[in-house]
Amino acid sequence: MTLQQWCFSYRGRLGRRDFWIWQIVWLLTMIALFTLAGNGLLDTQMAAFGVVCLLWPASAVLVKRLHDRNKRGYWAFLLVAAWILLAGNWNVIGAGWQLGLGLGRFIPALILIAMLVELGLFSGSAGENRYGRATQPVIYFRKRGAENHTHQ
Repeated sequence: MTLQQWCFSYRGRLGRRDFWIWQIVWLLTMIALFTLAGNGLLDTQMAAFGVVCLLWPASAVLVKRLHDRNKRGYWAFLLVAAWILLAGNWNVIGAGWQLGLGLGRFIPALILIAMLVELGLFSGSAGENRYGRATQPVIYFRKRGAENHTHQ
């Protein structure tokens, strides 16, 4: 799998190693963006634009990892639901602290932990599944002289 397929394609399957590599890249990028924005070295709108630009690759990696577990990509919407619940201001609706704690913190945390265990710890389905062949590792660096010569 090429870097372009890794970051921008929703087709195929992705193993745990490459899933975790993406998680580390994403986390370091987020830390860098918000550290720069927090110190006034980067405009907050530019940091937000960086976050938006990372949505496509993050969702592509997530969907391919779900495919490796033989699950539909629609399961990724659980993470969207968890994020919406975490971002919600539960005091606005006059809900008691129990409802705000349950809906706003416990349920999203449960979803995030379950998805992290499902995608990060469990191995993919063995062999071919409905989403393609077994996982192929991402080729991060092409060796010199190893260009793909398809024209003869």
